[in-house]
Amino acid sequence: MQQSATLQKQKAVHGAIEQLRVLAAVFERRRESLAREVGLTVEQWRVLEEVATEHFMPSMFARSRESSQAAVSKILRQLLDDGIILSAISNGDRRQRVYALTAKGRRVLGELRANRQRAIDAIWATLPAGELAAFRKFAHKLTARIESYAERERMRALGAEVRKRTS
Repeated sequence: MQQSATLQKQKAVHGAIEQLRVLAAVFERRRESLAREVGLTVEQWRVLEEVATEHFMPSMFARSRESSQAAVSKILRQLLDDGIILSAISNGDRRQRVYALTAKGRRVLGELRANRQRAIDAIWATLPAGELAAFRKFAHKLTARIESYAERERMRALGAEVRKRTS
């Protein structure tokens, strides 16, 4: 009987993991579709959102995305070439560049945000409040568990590396 319960639990766990994988893939495809509708890639969209904050720093963006500065520079060049952003030398520090949206960039970002909001309204806003709250709570709990596990594994690996060096 206990073995049957264990197998059922294992099947439920793997089913939940599979559904999360499917959800993540669908979510990513939807983001790609939203970006493509306005002629952008998802990466260009991310950079455009950051440039819109007016505090954009390519090196910090690259670090936060665990990306190379060269990859971010390539995206910036694409957006510059398409007339979506502009770049100027900073008045405060001539070694820095300041990026801003052009009129076209504001129009593209506005359209993208409107399309995204329309999707949110159609998909998320019609769900019952209780289901949204339960999903949010579960997602928060799962995220915390994954991050906690990753940190424990990082510390375990670090400890193993230290023991290896000292033996």
